[in-house]
Amino acid sequence: MSSRRSERVAEAVREVIAEVIARELKDPRVGMVTITRVDMSPDLRHARVHFSCLGDAAARERCAQGLRSATRFIRAQMLRRLDLRVAPDLAFLPDASLEAAARMNALLRQIPPPDETGER
Repeated sequence: MSSRRSERVAEAVREVIAEVIARELKDPRVGMVTITRVDMSPDLRHARVHFSCLGDAAARERCAQGLRSATRFIRAQMLRRLDLRVAPDLAFLPDASLEAAARMNALLRQIPPPDETGER
């Protein structure tokens, strides 16, 4: 199976999951969630869904628990909306890339600006 197909399926799965979470999921543990990336296995049977949400580590864990408990519902919606033989198994993983980018940005702001001679 081509990687191009798995990329297309991953993007379609990401869109469906994001829409289901935003419009149909009623779990209070799942608040402001962004699906950042979906990694599909080559056989399209497994998907690692990376998400980010607002809040601290405890809020991320509550959000992850809510997403895990809604996995069956989300898979059922994917089967209804996508033309797949089998809905992939979903594994929800918190995406730390946004926190890493914010940390890197804060570190860069701590660097003093160069003086007029070009030295720090």
